[in-house]
Amino acid sequence: MNKRDLIDAISPRMGDKKTAAEAVNAILETIQKTVAKGDKVAITGFGVFEKAVRPARTARNPATGAAIKVPRTSVPKFRAGADFKAMVNKKR
Repeated sequence: MNKRDLIDAISPRMGDKKTAAEAVNAILETIQKTVAKGDKVAITGFGVFEKAVRPARTARNPATGAAIKVPRTSVPKFRAGADFKAMVNKKR
C-alpha cells in the first residue's frame, strides 16, 4: 500500500479524498518534523517513531578494499507496539 492507496482507503470515513489527503499529509508531516527535532512520537498500540544516531565508523569499499570513513548520521527508527505486533501475528 502506498500513500495514494492509504488515502483511498480512509476517504470513505473522512467524507472525501481531499479531506483524507489533508489528514494523511498532516499526520505524516507532524511525525517527520517532530522526529527530525529529536523528539519521540509514541502512538499507543501502534508504535514509536524516534531519531537514532549512528556513530562514525570505518567501512571498506568492496571493489578496492580501501578503508572509508563514514561520518555520524541520524536516521529515523520505528518500533512496533504490542497491538500492532499481535495483529501481524494474528493473535487478535
